[in-house]
Amino acid sequence: MTGGSPQAVDVTALERARFRYFDFVMAAFVTILLLSNVLGAGKRAEIDLPGIGLWPFGAGILFFPLSYVLGDVLTEVYGYARARRCIWAGFVATLFMALMSWVVVALPPASDWPGQAAYESVFGQVPRIVFASVIAFWLGEFANSYVLARMKVLTRGRHLWSRTIGSTIVGQGIDSLVFYPLAFYGAPGWPIEAMLWVMLSQFLLKVLWEVLLTPVTYAVVGFLKRREGVDVFDSGTDFTPFRTAL
Repeated sequence: MTGGSPQAVDVTALERARFRYFDFVMAAFVTILLLSNVLGAGKRAEIDLPGIGLWPFGAGILFFPLSYVLGDVLTEVYGYARARRCIWAGFVATLFMALMSWVVVALPPASDWPGQAAYESVFGQVPRIVFASVIAFWLGEFANSYVLARMKVLTRGRHLWSRTIGSTIVGQGIDSLVFYPLAFYGAPGWPIEAMLWVMLSQFLLKVLWEVLLTPVTYAVVGFLKRREGVDVFDSGTDFTPFRTAL
C-alpha cells in the first residue's frame, strides 16, 4: 500500500503472492457458473413487456452474466493468470456436473418413486447442448479476460467501465456466436431466423446486465484492491489459455 491506495505492480512480481479474498471470489465464480447452468438452463420463462408482448427467455440469463462480472473482477484485481485458473476450475467443474447429472438421471429409479420424469425434465441434459455450452463458456471467458487485461495496460488502469463493458461485448459475443449454432443449428423447431433472433436478443440482454451492474463492479473492484493492497497490470503476462501455472 502507498498512502492508503493500492500499489500498481506488474503481475510477474506476484507469482508467489497470497491474497486474502481470491479464494472467495473464485468460489463465487464457480458457484454462480454451476447454479446458472443447473437451475437456470432447465427453465424457459416469459414476461409480458408493455408494447412488445410476451418475451420468452432462458432463466439462466438472470444469473449467468454474473460469471462474466466476476471474471472481470478477477482479471482486474488479480490479473489474467489467476483468472485463467478460475476459468479452468469452472470448465472442469461444469464437465463434472454434466457427467454427474447424466449418471444420476440414468440410474434406475425405485419402483415406488414418482419423480423420475420430473427429474429427467430438469436435470436430463442433451449432450449436444452440454458440449456447446462448455465450449462457448471456455472461449467466451478467455476472450473476456484477455481483452480486459490488454485494455487495462493500454488505458494505464483508467476508465474501468470501458474495460468491463468492452470485454463483455467481446466475450459474450463469442459465447453467443459459438453456443447457439453448435446447440441448435439444424435442430427441429429451430429455423435459422429464430436461432439468430434468440442469439441476438440474449447477447443484448447479457451486455445490458453488464452495463447495469457497472456500479457494483466498481464497488467490488475498489474494495478488493484496497484490501489486497495491489493493482495488477498484465504487461509481462503469457496469455496462452493452455496452462494453469501463475
